[in-house]
Amino acid sequence: MSETASTRSSAIEIRSLTFADLPAAMAIERRSFGSPWSLAMFLSELTSPDAVCLATDGPERGLAGYLICTRYDQVWHLNNIAVDPARRCRGLGSQMVVRLLEVLGERAPLTLEVRPSNRAALAVYAHFGFRSVGRRRRYYPDNAEDALIMWRNEPGKGGLTRG
Repeated sequence: MSETASTRSSAIEIRSLTFADLPAAMAIERRSFGSPWSLAMFLSELTSPDAVCLATDGPERGLAGYLICTRYDQVWHLNNIAVDPARRCRGLGSQMVVRLLEVLGERAPLTLEVRPSNRAALAVYAHFGFRSVGRRRRYYPDNAEDALIMWRNEPGKGGLTRG
């Protein structure tokens, strides 16, 4: 499921992540994570019909961040979101999540894993209605930190109604 529409909020543009963005995305990935994704991982998501891949250029030129979300059956998994460290705390990550929710629909079940030590991300996810439902022990290979499993509209937990 590719994302082709653009959204403007102030000087922030949310658009589809493209193959041309990959060198900049990989540079942000390496600066952001101890266990960065490989080029093959990015390519796999960009070519998947079940992925939403977003990018933001922010008020400055050049890629500022990206978000990758994939559908597995009826559930969406927010696989990766990163903002260039020099451009954080400007609402770019939040704007990408807003756009993702517009694309998926407010009621779409959405899950993710996040480091318990990443307080900024936890605050953003809580703002969007995610809640912690468990842990994946030793999830992160760079330091064996656990991951919190978070859900928004968790299936079978009252988050979805059928009609």
